Amino acid sequence: MTQRRALARAYSSSTQNTSDGSADGAAPGPSTSEGAKQEEADPCAEVTAKLKTKEAEVVDITGRLRYLQADFLNLQRNAAREKEQTRDFAISRFAGDLLETVDVLALALKSVPPAYVTEPAKPSSEGSAEKPTSGEKMPAEHLRELYNGVELTHRLLLQTLFKYHVKPFDPTGDRFDPNLHEALYQAPMPGKEPGTVVDCQKTGFMIKERVLRAAQVGVAQETQS
Repeated sequence: MTQRRALARAYSSSTQNTSDGSADGAAPGPSTSEGAKQEEADPCAEVTAKLKTKEAEVVDITGRLRYLQADFLNLQRNAAREKEQTRDFAISRFAGDLLETVDVLALALKSVPPAYVTEPAKPSSEGSAEKPTSGEKMPAEHLRELYNGVELTHRLLLQTLFKYHVKPFDPTGDRFDPNLHEALYQAPMPGKEPGTVVDCQKTGFMIKERVLRAAQVGVAQETQS
C-alpha cells in the first residue's frame, strides 16, 4: 500500500513537471513572431529611406542641370549678340573718316547752279572768240559732265556705306534731339515752333541704331513779342 502511494506521488510529480515545461516552452511563441515581423519591416523602411534620399538628390541635380543649361543658352545669345555688334561697328571709325569725303562731294554738287545742270549750253552770238571750234565743247557742257561724274561718285559712295548699314538722315522739320542733333545756332523764326530744326548744315549718319555722326543743325528760337 505504501508502495502504491509512492508511485502515485511520483507520477503526479512528473505530470506536473511536464505541464510546466510545456507551458514554459509555449510562452516565447508570440514574442518570436513579433521579432521576425520587425526584422522583415526594418529592411523595407531602410530601402524607403534610401529611395527618398536618392529622389531628393535627383531633384537637386535636375535643378542644377536646368540652371546650367539656361546659363549656357544665355551665354550663347550674349556671345552671338556681341559678335554681331563687333561686326556691325567694326567699320565705324573708317566710315566716320569717309563722311568727310561725302560732305566734300555734296558741297561740290551744291556749288553748281541748277541752270548749268539741267539746261543745255547755248552758244553765244557775241564775238567769234566765244564760239567753239569744230569738235570742241562749250565750258557749260564740260561743267555738266563734271557734275554728273561727281554725282555718280557721291551716289556710289553712299551705296557702299548702305551695305554696311550706314545711312544719312536730314532732320529738317523735326524736333531738336540732343542725342541725334548738334545745334550750331538758334534764331527766331516766325511761324516755326521753338525747338524745331529749321536748317541742316551737315547731314547726320546712323550705323544701324547707333549715331555715327550727329547732324549739325540750326534751331528755331522763341520769338519775343
